[in-house]
Amino acid sequence: MSPGGGANSQASKSAKSERYGDSDFVVVANRLPVDLERLPDGTTTWKRSPGGLVTALEPLLRRRRGAWVGWAGLPSDRDDDLEVDDKPIVQDDLTLHQVPLSTEDIAQYYEGFSNATLWPLYHDVIVKPIYHREWWDRYVVVNRRFAEAAARVAARDGTVWVQDYQLQLVPQMLRTLRPDLTIGFFLHIPFPPVELFMQMPWRTEIIEGLLGADLVGFHLVGGAQNFLILSRRLLGANTSRGAVGVRSRFGEVQLAATASTAEPGAAGRRPDQEGRRVQVGAFPISIDSRELDHAAGSRSVKTRAREIRAELGNPRKILLGVDRLDYTKGIDVRLKALSELLAESRVKGDDTVLIQLATPSRERVESYQILRNDIERQVGHINGEYGEVGHPVVHYIHRPVPRNELIAFFVAADVMLVTPLRDGMNLVAKEYVACRSDLGGALVLSEFTGAATELKQAYLVNPHDLEGVKDSIEAALNQPVEEGRRRMRALRRQVLAHDVDRWARSFLDALAEAHPRNTK
Repeated sequence: MSPGGGANSQASKSAKSERYGDSDFVVVANRLPVDLERLPDGTTTWKRSPGGLVTALEPLLRRRRGAWVGWAGLPSDRDDDLEVDDKPIVQDDLTLHQVPLSTEDIAQYYEGFSNATLWPLYHDVIVKPIYHREWWDRYVVVNRRFAEAAARVAARDGTVWVQDYQLQLVPQMLRTLRPDLTIGFFLHIPFPPVELFMQMPWRTEIIEGLLGADLVGFHLVGGAQNFLILSRRLLGANTSRGAVGVRSRFGEVQLAATASTAEPGAAGRRPDQEGRRVQVGAFPISIDSRELDHAAGSRSVKTRAREIRAELGNPRKILLGVDRLDYTKGIDVRLKALSELLAESRVKGDDTVLIQLATPSRERVESYQILRNDIERQVGHINGEYGEVGHPVVHYIHRPVPRNELIAFFVAADVMLVTPLRDGMNLVAKEYVACRSDLGGALVLSEFTGAATELKQAYLVNPHDLEGVKDSIEAALNQPVEEGRRRMRALRRQVLAHDVDRWARSFLDALAEAHPRNTK
């Protein structure tokens, strides 16, 4: 019996058991898959939240006994409201655990460090990142709040899958709190080149935070390679065969100055010398392509698609852009290209229209306010120069669009324009392809999206080469029917075979394989 046994030992065991939740599988993300929305009368209601992350993970979570930990979307302005409530909320058969954020948290952790520091840095510094110490401090505090919530929710020896750039410190914090857990991390945006990441004042802390996971996943091989290089350069870690060797001290990841991985069963090994190997890999995310394919073939969607064309005056060709209003998405690139094509009479305003759906995003961040003004000015210029009364060339919608309506837009559009300057994957490109069982339509796709590595039969463009973008749009508008069918058939073969289930299964299989090597 250990010292202090008997009643004290039993009390200790009881206290320890109370640390564990009852969810064997936990997703931890900045946002819940539903938003808490305040109505004009002061009451609140739940509403499905938009975004690629929700689209990708919700089907998986529904099929597993699990829980989702995240923020509900409304600020908590009283200090006593910042305590995480362990009682779950059940919405649409999903078990949800809210992590509260104050107005100050939102301003500094989310709008500040996440979206004015990390987002531009990870997207090739299209906009200059801002490095405020106060933002970093709040990022640490909020990441700890998420880690503590996950630690309370997860069952003993459970699996926790942490999502995205807002929560890069959670894996290490969670491993300190719950060394029994299997922890995965996936980054949904690009991971930057080493030279850019080295700008970050807290670069070492972020790499250490990620190395708390058993598996760190990226969209592309290049992102994984960048992470391995940084682990060597910043931490002196040993990297080989797609893994980082770290040392573990009582569950807390600590990197040795010249880390090497101890082999299991090494004689005379002390607890603080036990080795962990953090696996690093590429897992291109996808969509629920079968569900979209089925929805797009429904009578109601086909009818709505015909109505959309009629409402537009039955133009010869419809161009479509669907994006969050973000400076990475290249909305200005496609508008500039269209404007020049119209000026050069390579496209006619009386038979071609562009629908640009731009979901509002981060509207309190200055760079996003500037972007919105620029986009709306470009739209006004094109319609003023080339539109007619009752027949604008660009139909610009700055609000969220219901899911079935969006699918109808995909079915109606002849050319899908996806022109980001930088994007981790871009699920919209895959969604468009999944909706085209008729083998109609064409996809113009930026080379700087993760999707471009898979969708090679699209019209691939360099968004920085405006002439190239114009040529590809013109080619897509005028492609021969048989060529279009051949391209779309190949695109659909890729998207339907590599769906979200395959993505999640490949990540979780790799995570399960990675974890046993870390259990001594």
